[in-house]
Amino acid sequence: ARFWDAISDPLIGYLSDRTRSRYGRRRSWMFFAAVPMGLALVGIWSPPERLDEFQLVIWLAVGLLIYETVQTAYFVPHGSLGVELTFDYHERTRLYGLSHMIGIFGVAAGLYSLELMYDAEDKRQFAFFLSIFAGVAISSIVLITTYYLPEREESQGRATKGPYSTFFDVLKNPHARLLLIVYGIETFGGATLGLLAVYAAQYVVEMDNFVLILIIYQLPQFLFAPLWIKLSRVTGKRNLWIVGTVISALSFGSLVFAGPGDDLWVYTCCFFAGVGGGTGAVLPSAMQADIVDYDEYTTGERKEGAYLSVWNLIRKISGSVTAFVVGLVLQFSGFEPNVEQNAATQDAIRYLLALMPAGCYLIGAVLLLKYTFNEHEHRAVRAELDRMNSGSASDGTPAPNP
Repeated sequence: ARFWDAISDPLIGYLSDRTRSRYGRRRSWMFFAAVPMGLALVGIWSPPERLDEFQLVIWLAVGLLIYETVQTAYFVPHGSLGVELTFDYHERTRLYGLSHMIGIFGVAAGLYSLELMYDAEDKRQFAFFLSIFAGVAISSIVLITTYYLPEREESQGRATKGPYSTFFDVLKNPHARLLLIVYGIETFGGATLGLLAVYAAQYVVEMDNFVLILIIYQLPQFLFAPLWIKLSRVTGKRNLWIVGTVISALSFGSLVFAGPGDDLWVYTCCFFAGVGGGTGAVLPSAMQADIVDYDEYTTGERKEGAYLSVWNLIRKISGSVTAFVVGLVLQFSGFEPNVEQNAATQDAIRYLLALMPAGCYLIGAVLLLKYTFNEHEHRAVRAELDRMNSGSASDGTPAPNP
């Protein structure tokens, strides 16, 4: 799937940038992806019972490839449209902060659904009805919200290079390159929570409900997002993100001391990890949007899709590498599922969950000190772009609804 992502992500970003449509170059893709995304979700969660083991592997592999492709066809244009909605430095932070807050409701619904499925008598039947409901809900919400979403017209036709030339343009941008490195490192470390929370809860701290751990991690991301939106105006996006990464590093690192019966300690660490993680969910996207303006300033092209596709690809690759490393370490430590683990395996889980993300977040914080594209520089770039584009309508005209 990740080999296909290396092809499909840049290609979809490129095609999205070059799309010309009366419905908008982004919304056309979002409309197209809505129904296939829901159908692919149902296929993955509800494979036919008559399939043998080999057929099931093929079914899931094909289903995952389809889902990853249509998900990319939605998320890259969706993220690109977010960059285009406003050129204001602080309004972008507000936009991504509110978007993240809304997304938390989806995460909470997913975690609650997992808890219900865990308790269900017929898990297969429950998964089938849940996938039907989720597929219909996702497709409907995407279609309805995309219909009412405005899109600028003046950016159409301003990406002219080939897909991989555009891809390497992103990597040539010094601000983008640094931000991608930091994002990749932090995603690599942070992915351990989703991968290892269930193992740590069962085998290390001996807690019954790992879903509650994930909820406690997500809760402060919702609660503190308005604070990050306001504080970023005072501290600057970069500085606030550095503070958040340090909080995350200390919080994850403190989990190394957790053992059986330390429920309150685990909850406290996860809560503050969520406090720090909230900055990483809001500010990088807003900073990335500013960098797209810098790219336009240096190349004369608007290619948000290229940037979002690279961002999306880095997220997928980092998560996959984390899963590979975690699996390898657990294998060599002697992990065996559903039995009491030896001391080496318990230590491996503890160190992977605590020290690996802590180290990654600290490295990210140090690297962010080199990031220099601040509000003052963005204002100067934006003023020059407005002067260069003075012949176009600065506010843009929304594309018509189908």
